Amino acid sequence: MPGGSEKTPASAGVLPSEEIDVEALFARLQEEVRWGGAAAGNDGRDRSARLAWRGQAERMWPVSAERPIRRRPGARGLAAYGVKRALRPFLRWYVEPLAAEQRGYNDALLKLVDDLSETADRAASRDEASRRSLTELEERLARLERRPRANGAPAPAQTVAAQPAAAAFPDYFAYEARMRGSTETVRDRQRIYVDDFRDAAPVLDVGCGRGELLALLREAGVEARGVDADADMVAYARGEGLEVERADALVHLESLADGSLGGVFAGQVVEHLPPAALVRLLELAARKLRPGGLLVAETINPLSPLALRSYFADLTHAQPLVPETLALLARQSGFRDVETRFLNEPAERLAIPDDPLIAANVRKLNDILFAPLDYAILART
Repeated sequence: MPGGSEKTPASAGVLPSEEIDVEALFARLQEEVRWGGAAAGNDGRDRSARLAWRGQAERMWPVSAERPIRRRPGARGLAAYGVKRALRPFLRWYVEPLAAEQRGYNDALLKLVDDLSETADRAASRDEASRRSLTELEERLARLERRPRANGAPAPAQTVAAQPAAAAFPDYFAYEARMRGSTETVRDRQRIYVDDFRDAAPVLDVGCGRGELLALLREAGVEARGVDADADMVAYARGEGLEVERADALVHLESLADGSLGGVFAGQVVEHLPPAALVRLLELAARKLRPGGLLVAETINPLSPLALRSYFADLTHAQPLVPETLALLARQSGFRDVETRFLNEPAERLAIPDDPLIAANVRKLNDILFAPLDYAILART
């Protein structure tokens, strides 16, 4: 707004968010509970085995030298029975300590088995709770997947607030012209870019609006054309004899051959774009520019309180972009050199008092309150 031609969000070519891979999510959750689920599935067999082993241990627990002596039939059995009864008192002093140690060992073993059984039961309970939670999650996601959507459209992205489209305004051309200013005002502000693009033909003005920069480049003899999604903007620019096409900016850029452009201009466009569309615009511009090609992206300076008024006046803006963010995105998208240029500094200033201490604070206040209204990044491939 303050420094250039505001553009419609439709020309930004907003990209849809990526769909969530529900099958991958299920597979991952199921893998996390797989071992527990397998253990829980064998819970009945494991519990029966534990009970059988414990029963055998209980039968062996009462080890003692006082076990009853069984008498076998016949004379030999009678003689053996008598010998055993006669020897038992003499062996008790030796056998009983061993039996006591065995009973202690058996007792400790039974306690260990009980503790392990309780631990296994608790683990099985946790596994069962995990399976129930996973089942409930699967059912909820399945219901969401089956939920009918209007016209079969995908669910809207939840990470970026939906922005009103230009079509929501009864007359967006008149609305933007009132908020942006006259073509003469915009031409005066964009004249600074003529020298930047003088050796960068052909130039593509992305979201060209009424075509102020295109007219300036034509006067300078620089080959340039524009693209905009708004029919009224395109009609106005064509009425000025400018080469302008009505199309989505991202779709149009994708249709061009790589390295076929010398310059790309986006004046007051990037603040209309959700993050995914903004990154895509920068990546496409880097691909379509030849080596040494120039991208100029001008936008409102959110570091200026006065500029923020203009930002919030347009309901089609997606988010303000601080200079460091836009410059970093340009570098990550493939641009080699990125320069930031601040533009349109307000003429108003607070008067500087004579007191040196107060004067220093007033200068700082002036730098904040009257920061430049706009800035542009100049990025080269």
